[in-house]
Amino acid sequence: MRKEHDFIGELEVPDEVYYGVQTMRAIDNFHITGQTIDPDFVQSIARVKKAAAMANMATGRLDKKIGEALIEAADEIIDGKLLDQFPVDPIQGGAGTSINMNMNEVLCNRALEIIGQPKGRYDIISPNNHANMAQSTNDSFPTSIKVCLSHKAKKLTAALDRLATELEKKSEEYKDVLKMGRTHLQDAVPITLGQEMGMYASAVRRGIRRINHAVEEIHVMNMGGTAVGTGLNAEPAYIKKVAETLSEVTGETYVTADNMIDATNNTDGFSDVSSAMKTTALVLIKMANDFRLMASGPRCGLNELKLPKRQPGSSIMPGKVNPVIAEVLDQSCYQVIGNDLAVSMAVENGQFELNVMEPVMAFNMFNSMTYMTNAVNTFVDKLLIGLEPNREQCQKWLDNSVGVVTALLPHIGYENSAMLAKEAYNTGKPIRQVIMEKGLLSREKMEHILSPRQMTTPGIAE
Repeated sequence: MRKEHDFIGELEVPDEVYYGVQTMRAIDNFHITGQTIDPDFVQSIARVKKAAAMANMATGRLDKKIGEALIEAADEIIDGKLLDQFPVDPIQGGAGTSINMNMNEVLCNRALEIIGQPKGRYDIISPNNHANMAQSTNDSFPTSIKVCLSHKAKKLTAALDRLATELEKKSEEYKDVLKMGRTHLQDAVPITLGQEMGMYASAVRRGIRRINHAVEEIHVMNMGGTAVGTGLNAEPAYIKKVAETLSEVTGETYVTADNMIDATNNTDGFSDVSSAMKTTALVLIKMANDFRLMASGPRCGLNELKLPKRQPGSSIMPGKVNPVIAEVLDQSCYQVIGNDLAVSMAVENGQFELNVMEPVMAFNMFNSMTYMTNAVNTFVDKLLIGLEPNREQCQKWLDNSVGVVTALLPHIGYENSAMLAKEAYNTGKPIRQVIMEKGLLSREKMEHILSPRQMTTPGIAE
């Protein structure tokens, strides 16, 4: 054990760990989720700390030997090392101070090792004086959230792009599968299964654009604002430089906010990101439920789609297979919607110069991105790729429907069309048979009007 102290007092810290006294206090104080910090977030914080060290070295404030050791330690974390040294609970009081100090202590103790000194020699390399130089939790923590969201968003939008691309393939593959369209869960007019798949793809691509736009907007940061955005203890040269170094470290463009007090006070940009995910989740739920309905049955439902059989569906009913992949996409998206409410409550609950609720915002946004990414990839891999249409059933429903009578309106008028529909309903006869019996159209004209192309494209059959 080694002894470390802060202004509250002294604690013993296991000598093998790289974190220190303030992390130990956080471990003792916060037993909330049973989880630790998201590894992507840990690596994002390390990137921000590396950028800060580079900027402080450039201005001459940070000793080169110390700065280079801190950067080497940060690089190790960015490369995936020492991730087990971040044991604090992600939901915590203190606006993220415990997470920030956990990183500062790990960086310093590893940097001390690098220069040949024992852990805990904070008189040589200090978590507060060196790793946190020209910073506060209040600027480095939200900036790290933004870096992490940008990283995770790439995975999410890549998954959504896979989904849209596969739907577009199905749109082309199923372009000749004519089926009954439905509104109000009632028969409407014909549509092709390919058109439906194309519609889902279009909505998913809109979600990608929505998420990308929201994430792009949070590339404005408050690094250098320190405690309340006024820039206390941060030199103007550092404030300018840290935007450049963070852009260099992340490979993305980050810019300093025009009003750093606003950027420190307000977290509405996080609400935009969360809301973009929530809205996209709503689109995915609608799509998944359409798939469930079209696959319902198979003998007593619509049975228009054949979903891949992934597991037995019942512990008591032999032969039952459930649409489990569509169901898990639904449930993952429900969680995203619930997370968005938590983010919304946290965003509105910042008082005066800081929103101290950022830890719960980060926790929920990171989870939302992870859940949605995994669920979308699962939907593509386990359902969509192996999806097959039931062409015979689609045609059967179409043949039994009177919805096709709508196509006759320009040719025989509403009253005659309504009369045909009523008789077909009352007698159970196919609509084509009723048309022929009434002699309102020639067979050739009827087949032309009711052809798949004429009924699923704009215009009036001539």
